[in-house]
Amino acid sequence: MENWTAWPAREALSGVGVPRRRQVMTWGVRGVLAALVLWGALRNGSFHGWGYAALAAGFLACAAAVRGYFLTTLARRLWPSLALLGVLLGVGAAAQLAGEHTSAAVLWGGTVVIAVERLPLLHALGVSAVSMGAYALASTERPLVIVGTVVALPFVGYALRLDEEARGAGFRLLAQERAARRAEAESAALAERARIAREIHDVLAHSLSAQMVHLEAARLLIERGEDPQRVLERVVAARGMAREGLAETRQALSALRGELTPVEEFLRESAAGEGARLEVAGEPRALPAEAGLAVRRVAQEALTNVRKHAPGAPVEMRFTYLEGWVELWVRDRGARGASGELGAAGAGYGLLGMRERAELLGGTLDAGPAGSGEEGFVVRLRVPA
Repeated sequence: MENWTAWPAREALSGVGVPRRRQVMTWGVRGVLAALVLWGALRNGSFHGWGYAALAAGFLACAAAVRGYFLTTLARRLWPSLALLGVLLGVGAAAQLAGEHTSAAVLWGGTVVIAVERLPLLHALGVSAVSMGAYALASTERPLVIVGTVVALPFVGYALRLDEEARGAGFRLLAQERAARRAEAESAALAERARIAREIHDVLAHSLSAQMVHLEAARLLIERGEDPQRVLERVVAARGMAREGLAETRQALSALRGELTPVEEFLRESAAGEGARLEVAGEPRALPAEAGLAVRRVAQEALTNVRKHAPGAPVEMRFTYLEGWVELWVRDRGARGASGELGAAGAGYGLLGMRERAELLGGTLDAGPAGSGEEGFVVRLRVPA
């Protein structure tokens, strides 16, 4: 029942997306039909004197009614639409009484077509029954012609309705596709911005935290009146961290451009710089950019934490290629808190940020004491790659 009382889609009623040539052709056909009706009425000589005024009034009434009908159906206002169709039926009846049988038949037939094309089917069939009933009663054509006309015109209107519905559905799909593409582009832009923000945050957090370690150590040495040479060593180390920070910034920019050195090479350089022992297991392969960046950042953060909380402690690193995954394991064998005030330097959010990065990739990051009564701290990263 819903199909019988439902309006056509708004896109079908509005004519949105109709090619310009199709619009020109449609209005051309309507104009030709109107001209033929007028010509036929004038040629028959049925109008004299005030009859021409009546003809003009009828013509203008029909034009206004058709225009208003298209607007009211676009707004899906049922009763005003039916009333405007009633105007067309009334003008047709007046034309029939004036002896203009052809004009009346055209008006009644046109009413059927546009009713079935734009109204809910249940009401359109009611209008068609009234219009075609009037035509059948007034027509002097052969019964076969009358039956053919009564049957054919509703099908013409329904064919136009299906055509408009198909066009409207296509336009809706196109609009949905465009909206999906816009949303996808916006999502990709937001994801890229988030990626850039993470990279900048990670680079700055690691570099500045490492510098803070050495500068804090230099401050403590100065306050205790230690040998100036030791203070100088810390300042030189902080300068080295600043240099490394610049190098990491360049590396982050290279990563954003898709230009990264192999992960193994980076881990070997980092391990050599910290005096750590590195072991690589599994079959080496190229890693996705995000997975490679996660491994790099976690290795940097783990080594920085060793410098902060267990300076001088032996460090072991193991990088393993697994089936569909890679795993980084970093362990130091120092006692936490041995650095005193130095261990408090930095914001303390490094491992939390690394854990969030791993979870965004569908991986995990675990960090905590070695356990089993042993000294040291273990960081374990596992991400899909």
